[in-house]
Amino acid sequence: MTTLYIDADACPVKAEAERVATRHKVPMKVVSNGGLRPSQNPLVETVIVPEGPDIADIWIADRAGPGDVVITGDIPLAAKCVEAGARVLKHNGEALTQANIGNVLATRDLMADLRAADPFRQGGGKGFTKADRSRFLDALERELRAAKR
Repeated sequence: MTTLYIDADACPVKAEAERVATRHKVPMKVVSNGGLRPSQNPLVETVIVPEGPDIADIWIADRAGPGDVVITGDIPLAAKCVEAGARVLKHNGEALTQANIGNVLATRDLMADLRAADPFRQGGGKGFTKADRSRFLDALERELRAAKR
């Protein structure tokens, strides 16, 4: 059975994911270390994990597998989920797959090294746009349909 896992800390598309999951009647696990208002939707389970680095990521990685969909901006978590056979989407709708996760991980590591080497090269990421939200909704719709097959 397909489950939708949301790495909920700093996730800008929780409400959109809930709407799509509800339409497909897919259970959704919203995982964080607290501070979220639980949904009243019976398909949505809010999972609060203990404080600590990457505890929510570990919880998701230990459970996600073939037929599941994971929403995360955390590239190492995405890599673990892809390896486990889950379908993975970033918040902007970009799919992370066996074909591209290696390049995405390498780019993440390179950018971390560049930021560490130059303290003035901080931030600079793009803002989250309506187009990103729209791409996410389209991508999640496709991924859930494919996962349920």
